[in-house]
Amino acid sequence: MTQNPDPNPDPSQVLDDLLSSEQQQQQPESLSIDTRVEQAWAHWKKLGRPKYIVAPMVDNSELPFRLLCQKYGAQAAYTPMLHSRVFTETEKYRNQEFTTCKEDRPLFVQFCANDPDTLLEAAKRVQPYCDYVDINLGCPQRIAKRGNYGAFLMDNLPLVKSLVKKLAQNLTVPVSCKIRIFPNLQDTLNYAKMLEEAGCSLLAVHGRTRDEKDGKKFRADWGAIKEVREALRIPVLANGNVRCVEDVDECIRETGVEGVLSAETLLENPAAFAGFRTAEWAKEEGYVDGGLDQGDLVVEYLKLCEKHPVPWRMIRSHVHKMLGDWFRVHPQVREEFNAQNILTFEFLYGLVDQLKELGGRVPLYKKRKIDTPQLHSSQVGLNRSLMGSVTTSNFLNPQLGAEIRVPVKNTHVYAFAEHGNELRSSKDVKGNPTAVYRRMGQGSSYGVGVKLGFGKS
Repeated sequence: MTQNPDPNPDPSQVLDDLLSSEQQQQQPESLSIDTRVEQAWAHWKKLGRPKYIVAPMVDNSELPFRLLCQKYGAQAAYTPMLHSRVFTETEKYRNQEFTTCKEDRPLFVQFCANDPDTLLEAAKRVQPYCDYVDINLGCPQRIAKRGNYGAFLMDNLPLVKSLVKKLAQNLTVPVSCKIRIFPNLQDTLNYAKMLEEAGCSLLAVHGRTRDEKDGKKFRADWGAIKEVREALRIPVLANGNVRCVEDVDECIRETGVEGVLSAETLLENPAAFAGFRTAEWAKEEGYVDGGLDQGDLVVEYLKLCEKHPVPWRMIRSHVHKMLGDWFRVHPQVREEFNAQNILTFEFLYGLVDQLKELGGRVPLYKKRKIDTPQLHSSQVGLNRSLMGSVTTSNFLNPQLGAEIRVPVKNTHVYAFAEHGNELRSSKDVKGNPTAVYRRMGQGSSYGVGVKLGFGKS
């Protein structure tokens, strides 16, 4: 008599069984796994190892928005999630929902799916135009539950494995996956390893569980992402807790990932990767008007939409997000915008002009940079407690968050940090070595150190 499968199997047991089966089947081909890993890294390096990445967003990471973010520092981007079945069946859907151009690279094209053959058919249509075909394994919304895709495939791990293998064995471009974490760390690690074994060449990890939908309420678990990064051999990206470009750098330092995805922050501020912040995230000392505002970004976005047409629902959504701070200052303009059932470019350009005429500009902010003069021997003292023969300057005491760039001649620049401060070696615009000091927090030790010597810095 055949036993019915457990309707609520233990994820740990399912993952262990899948990994064991995969290892038994692939043992004679272990070299091919090594080759896949080598190819995964070669491809990633060929793309320039992008670290500032536009996350996939339904109806929001379309071509004009991707290009706008690219202008302001994004180094790669995902398309919105595309439905694989509808994509294969409907020409209108394909033409309307997926557009690209030669400047739109590196590009991840993301699909949701629950049938391997349908997914492969959809993927083959886009592989000439992208650098990765991505499988959405992280969408937590109710529509994904109804459609049996996204994060709800975490309940059907054999199907997930078959989706990845089908693409990995039949496409000319690498397969990537975007996942959420399990509540249990070991389940997450086993899940990630299964995807790698099945042929995934790059994994993006959103550090929240399927039930943690509200990014403002639940912090992403960078610790879990770090564990995944250390457990895998393929490139890993992180998603979650990014409010500004400095958060990207902090995430990379803490987790060891190759790059970081941002979604909500970019919707409000597409220039975030270029170092611009909204007022909400520029309250600390050292931030000044960056000479750019969201009205300027809306105008740039609209011009891109005129060149690369997209559905008006996408345009409406972006204008609402980017002008949100302005609408709070001038709610009557927001009401006028919401009442406009049929949008036109003329109306939207006029809307921005109207907001600017009303005054109360809402700027984006950028960190103030302070240059100091050349260090002289009278300004430094010898400190042999640090590495080698070193001179240090302890006369610097900038505001929190401010940067000081110190030109250094005929030296090797080295970096040290104490009490939450940051010091790194760098080069100025002419290629000369400089020591860059940033005061990150209250501390008793701050300064710039340079190691005396000659040769290349």
